[in-house]
Amino acid sequence: MTEQTTSPSSVGVRYGLITGFISVIFSLVLYVTEMHQNKWMSVLSILILVAGIVMAHSYFKKENMGFMSYGQGLGIGVILSAVAGVLGSIFTFVYVKFIDTGFLEKARNAQIEEMEKNGMSDDQIEQAMNMAEKFSGPGMMLVMGIVGSVVIGLIISLIVAAIMKKSRPEFE
Repeated sequence: MTEQTTSPSSVGVRYGLITGFISVIFSLVLYVTEMHQNKWMSVLSILILVAGIVMAHSYFKKENMGFMSYGQGLGIGVILSAVAGVLGSIFTFVYVKFIDTGFLEKARNAQIEEMEKNGMSDDQIEQAMNMAEKFSGPGMMLVMGIVGSVVIGLIISLIVAAIMKKSRPEFE
């Protein structure tokens, strides 16, 4: 039996950096074109994460004689998501804090407009916006971006690892 040639953590970090950079470029395009509020674009950003996890699992299996346990697949996906989440969150923090300093105000105004369309009263809107402001600063966006990426990555990894796993035979 040959030793495992590639570790789950090294694959997770490598593909996390690749996925993170692709996500940063995608986010930059969304911010510049002002399409970041488009819900379909959010779905596309999740598909980027799914593709990164699938590619990382494929690479790991190729490097390890076609085998990957469920735990290894889960570990790769979570590490990848954490690395990509850190990169994406740092980019968002820098963008909101230094590049487009009016970003949060524009987002706030868009939220108010959406709530008004939905028929919310002024009191309800004010209450909702007071709650939202607690979570909308650049620092909080950084933390929530990382946590959100890891949680979404965990959920995706639970599914993708179950599909892509191929256990090594016990008596080889």
